[in-house]
Amino acid sequence: MKKVLFIDRDGTLVVEPPEDYQLDSFSKLEFCPKVISSLAFIRSHLDFEFVMVTNQDGLGTSSFPEETFWPVHDFIMRTLAGEGITFDAVCIDRSLPSDNAPTRKPRTGMLERYIGNPGYDLAGSFVIGDRATDVELARNLGCRAILLQDDRSLLKPCTQGGTAACGGLEDVCALATTDWGKVAEFLFAGERKAEVRRVTSETDISIALNVDGSGQCDIHTGLGFFDHMLEQIGRHGGFDLSIRVKGDLDVDEHHTIEDTALALGECIYRALGSKRGMERYGYDVTMDDCLCRVCLDFGGRPWLVWDADFRREKVGDMPTEMFLHFFKSFSDAAKMNLHIKAEGQNEHHKIEGIFKALARAMKMAVKRDIYRFELPTSKGVL
Repeated sequence: MKKVLFIDRDGTLVVEPPEDYQLDSFSKLEFCPKVISSLAFIRSHLDFEFVMVTNQDGLGTSSFPEETFWPVHDFIMRTLAGEGITFDAVCIDRSLPSDNAPTRKPRTGMLERYIGNPGYDLAGSFVIGDRATDVELARNLGCRAILLQDDRSLLKPCTQGGTAACGGLEDVCALATTDWGKVAEFLFAGERKAEVRRVTSETDISIALNVDGSGQCDIHTGLGFFDHMLEQIGRHGGFDLSIRVKGDLDVDEHHTIEDTALALGECIYRALGSKRGMERYGYDVTMDDCLCRVCLDFGGRPWLVWDADFRREKVGDMPTEMFLHFFKSFSDAAKMNLHIKAEGQNEHHKIEGIFKALARAMKMAVKRDIYRFELPTSKGVL
């Protein structure tokens, strides 16, 4: 079964003119950053059909005559073809928004040949575009979407009326980014997501992680300062991180902290998969009076070296003795080598600096290069 990339044109392949949205002269033509190199990579390494799907409002009317459209469009197509980027089909709708034409995105009238066709795997296909209507088109086709915007609010339900095109589309959008390089990485190397549920007689923990996220966090452990520290990992690491913990805090904080560390470490280990193309190593952070260094290696061998002392029994509602225990459990479950050193006077700064340094080190270590998609080891396996 064939898979398809249904690709929008204006705002996706080429920059959409901000004044009248009509690309009707060469002076307005500008290709989107990284689009040519990324699409050339996708075309040469993956087996997707390429289908252009674009609304060109009123094309052929006096306000948008064809003689101003086709020279620019043909130049776009020739330029892409010269880099090995050819389209199996080009679908152009000329109607106006007020026409409510069945062929106008997000409606599927131009794409009926793919719907219900046993030769196509729409569930494994993607719509790539820069508007919520492109994401809605994906939903109408039964595929997923890649949104060339990093504003996910476009996908949330409307609060002041309007069409379905402006909301409730989070489950359809597989990736939201302004970076075409990230699109190529996502399609070639796949998602790095994982979910872990850990249930014992002492804790009930659910964690969802997207390594290639945007730093969106939703964390509730029952310990405010612990939540704040875990959020540093997501925010500064660029990971989407959801953590829900029900622990026996009526006993003390120990089980909640330890089991969260074990579940989070396991979640990271699962999400990273084979680690192919990954940097593997990371290090970093200063925070005011504190110097915090975290060096790590996702090499598959757990080890913790800890060099940090605290003079206070607690920071917030978290015992300082539990930080060593947290990082030991975390490094064991993630199968990572972790060295932590912190110096300074303010205990809050010192602890927060450690978590921020960990996040920055992880962000560095998980970075992937699809152009050198090899295991970062001479052993052949990590």
